This record gives sequence, C-alpha cells and structure tokens, in this order.
Amino acid sequence: MSILNDLHAFCACIVRKYGRPDAASEEQKAEELRKIYLRGLPLELKTLKALAVCCGIKVDALESENMPRNLRGYHEIYEGNRNLYYKKGDTVSGIENTILHEIREMMETTFAEICPSYEPLRTIARHTAANKFATAVLLPREDFINKVYETGLDVVELAKFYSKSCSQVLLRMGEVLQGRLFLFGALYERDAESHKLTLTYWTGSSNNDNPEANLYGADGLFPRKGATIIPGSLVGMAIQDKKPCFAPDITLSDISEDDGLVAIARPLIISGELTKIALVVLLAQNRSLLEPQIERLKPLTQNGFYRHL
Repeated sequence: MSILNDLHAFCACIVRKYGRPDAASEEQKAEELRKIYLRGLPLELKTLKALAVCCGIKVDALESENMPRNLRGYHEIYEGNRNLYYKKGDTVSGIENTILHEIREMMETTFAEICPSYEPLRTIARHTAANKFATAVLLPREDFINKVYETGLDVVELAKFYSKSCSQVLLRMGEVLQGRLFLFGALYERDAESHKLTLTYWTGSSNNDNPEANLYGADGLFPRKGATIIPGSLVGMAIQDKKPCFAPDITLSDISEDDGLVAIARPLIISGELTKIALVVLLAQNRSLLEPQIERLKPLTQNGFYRHL
C-alpha cells in the first residue's frame, strides 16, 4: 500500500473501509496506521515524527513556559495547516505519546469533515480515545500479549522493555487481557506534594469464555483510585521490605480454599528510593501465569491472607 501523504487521506481510507469513523475501534484505527505508515519501521520517536510529516503535520517543541499549564502537548488547525507542539525536555516516551495523541484528536476533526453525519467525540471522550489510540499504536496487541505472558504479567519489566510508563503498560494489560482471564492490577505512586504512596491507576479484565473463571461478590476487596496503603496488606509488606512480595493463598471462603486468589506486589526502586509499586492479582487456578515473574524475582512469600490484599 502506498504511503498516504495527508491526514485527510488516511481518515478517508478508514471511512471507506469501515463505513463510519465510529464503526472502527481505536485498536482498528491504530492497526490501520501501523499498516500504512509503520510497517517494518521501528516504533521510535524519529519514526513518529516522520509519520506526522507524512500526514501533513508540522511538529515543534516548545519550552515549558510557553506550553499551556498541565499539558504535555497540543495542536492547532488553521487555514488547512496542522501544527503539533510538545513540551521540550519531556521524556522520549512522553513525546511519542503526545504525537500520537494529538494526531488522533486531529483525526476526529477530519472525520467530521469527511462524514457530515458523524458527531465528533466531545472533550473527555476525545481525550480517552486519543490515549487508547496512542497506546494501541505503541504497544501492538499480539506482540504485547506475548510479552505479558513471557514476563509473568510483570508491569515493571514490561515498562522497562518497551521504555514506557508503568501506568501505560498496566492499562494496556487490562485492555489486551479483557475476555481472556480474570485480572486485577493496580499501580501505587508517590504524590508529588505529600510523597505518600496512593493508588493512581487500576485495571481489570474478565474471562468471557468461562464465566465461572471469574470472581463475583468481592465488593470492597480490590482498592480503587486514591486508596492509601493499608497496614498488613501485601503492598504494605512490599513497601516495608522494599522487595517483591507474593501471596500464594488468598482465601475468600471459610468452606473452600479452591476459589482463592494469588497476588504479587513488585516495588520499583530508583537510586535506593521506592517510587512505585505494581500489584497484580489472579485467580489461584491461574498461578502458573505468574511463574516467570516469580522465578525471576524470587519474591518473599506471605501466607495467611483472608479476604484482603
């Protein structure tokens, strides 16, 4: 397939193939982008900047003081010109995400031009779609799934391998495993002001093929965004010891131990300081999926958990 040299042409290609912009998922839009622009090319910053040029987008870096507050990037469309700006000095991973995120937001405007009956996504929905699109481009589904299993669902190891943030990897894990198995994952990070560790991101997936291979009626068991560290929790133990901790037998019932959970909490320590901690929880019957991580890290084993993490 020849390279399309304008974002309008790429969006028109998607509309022709799927009928309407909203008939294609973010995963499918990302796949089309990879097939047309990125086939055989490394997923790196230089490539993504070249992609933007192919789409008729001018990319520039701005000093932090010239960027809108709390933004890593933004775009402008004026008289047919498309300009994309990212924060100078941002991480390579951050710039890569910004470029793809802003391209996807521009696509939404272009879709409305091509398909007058299409109602563009509003601000929050557009932002969410752009995040999913960027992640799907940078972490291709099948390759990522294989790496998830290869690492034993190790969020920190995946982030290192792909040079991406732990949060992006965690959320992508929930997306690609949806429908395959029951999973709960959470990331605790230090607050910039208080320096306390709180839960900033969480994800989950379920098994669609076998409804019985899921957990039901466990309200309150799994922490949610903003949760702090509970004394005696698996995460709390990992923080105290500054080592990965593994709970092989989290029981949920007084009657049977066969319907329990397994969990592993892995801290990320940089220059001696614990900066993040990733928690992954599976059904006990899927313990083998964690074995590559367990074998590599040799975590401390913590027994005796009952209806808590």
